[in-house]
Amino acid sequence: MEPIMNLIWQRVFQRLHRTSVLPRRNHSGCAEHATVPASTNSRRIKPTLLVSRLYQPSNLRDVGLDSRLQGEMTCKSQRLMQQAGLIHPSNPGCYYYLPATVRSMEKLVRIIDQEMQGIGGQKLDMPSLCSADLWKTSERWDLMGKELFRLKDRHGTDYCLGPTHEEAVTTLVAHQTTLSYRQLPLLLYQITRKFRDEPKPKFGLLRGREFYMKDMYSFDVSEEAAYETYESVCQAYTRLFVRLGLRCVQVQADTGNIGGKLSHEFQLPADIGEDRLLVCGNCSFSANVETMSSDRTDCPQCKTGTLLESKGIEVGHTFYLGKKYSDIFNATFSNAQNKPSIAEMGCYGLGVTRILAAAIEVLSTEEGIRWPGLLAPYQACVLPPKKGSKVDEAAVLAEELVHTLGETMPCLRGEVVLDDRTQMTIGKRLKDARRLGYPYVIVVGQGALEATPRFEVICQQTGETMFLSKDGLLDLLGRVETV
Repeated sequence: MEPIMNLIWQRVFQRLHRTSVLPRRNHSGCAEHATVPASTNSRRIKPTLLVSRLYQPSNLRDVGLDSRLQGEMTCKSQRLMQQAGLIHPSNPGCYYYLPATVRSMEKLVRIIDQEMQGIGGQKLDMPSLCSADLWKTSERWDLMGKELFRLKDRHGTDYCLGPTHEEAVTTLVAHQTTLSYRQLPLLLYQITRKFRDEPKPKFGLLRGREFYMKDMYSFDVSEEAAYETYESVCQAYTRLFVRLGLRCVQVQADTGNIGGKLSHEFQLPADIGEDRLLVCGNCSFSANVETMSSDRTDCPQCKTGTLLESKGIEVGHTFYLGKKYSDIFNATFSNAQNKPSIAEMGCYGLGVTRILAAAIEVLSTEEGIRWPGLLAPYQACVLPPKKGSKVDEAAVLAEELVHTLGETMPCLRGEVVLDDRTQMTIGKRLKDARRLGYPYVIVVGQGALEATPRFEVICQQTGETMFLSKDGLLDLLGRVETV
């Protein structure tokens, strides 16, 4: 760590001896600096991410603060995300996802890709506009009722906006007439926008009409093999939630209008949750109350435990479908005897935008967002002193710190922002930083100018404030995990 810090402070003191530094903007929204260099060979400073240039308009944040609209904010995550300028309502059940939210969502997608591809999943993309003929063939055109967004093209042909893609993916596989048992299990998944005509959209991103979902579909040679695939997907879901630091419960569930023989939900316990769960205090048994008598108190698994009721937010769902769809659409493969055989299927969903909102719901305080570490839009925010203050000269140190952290620590490249709004007090910028949920906020003040520089570091996840030396700061940030 010592050579790295020597590099940082050598550059800092070189710059302190130059003329004043005046920020100017480039077209990317980052800052460059017009300086009078010590020599023509001086290295040009690379652009820095600036809070003032991030698209989180104050007029959008005011929507979250407007007392007239507080009644429309039905849960903590919705209020915090709107106040932080992360989302903005478009029409009932639909939102603009602003840049910080998209960064977080892209990180979640990368984690999902890692886990799904780790068990053999292959990513594809299917049309959102689905033929009504397919849905009528599966008899779900009428079964889905008003939840299905329906439309006609100019020729009068019926379509729907897909809330799920069992019909589409099974038809795709059925068209591959040369599929062999040696190619199974086949796991195909996508992460796309989905549409559902919710009668009363509420809770922000937790229950909307347009949302992002990961849906995977598996094809197997036998029932036994299909159960093995089902279990491997459930294990991948468990690993994913462990990586996110979310306490998720796998519960027995109803198969609903998707159908099949077996189903589980992955639930985040939360008071705002709409699902009622029965959980045994003695063993691992848990179930959605829909699958059992609501007044039952004895555990059907261990026989001795008592079932306790709680609420949860559904963030994932798995189904063993059997031959429900493959039989209808004739999705076959050539078995070991070179005879056509109907594939056994499963389907597996994860609510991408719902996971983001649910994580904020269960982890955050009333005053500020706490992200799962891996999903924070940015890992750290550096606060220089207020312009014109007694320690104004520390502003140069703050910018050099941001630049060098990204250069010397690959995991933090593009993850550290500088709050350059130095017309505001440190207190006001700290309040904004708490609202946005940066895992680490670094205040560069008087301590950074001392012979043994020290930095005030606020850990948003724990609420702890630390005063660290330069080596301590690098050691702390060097342990940050990113995707």
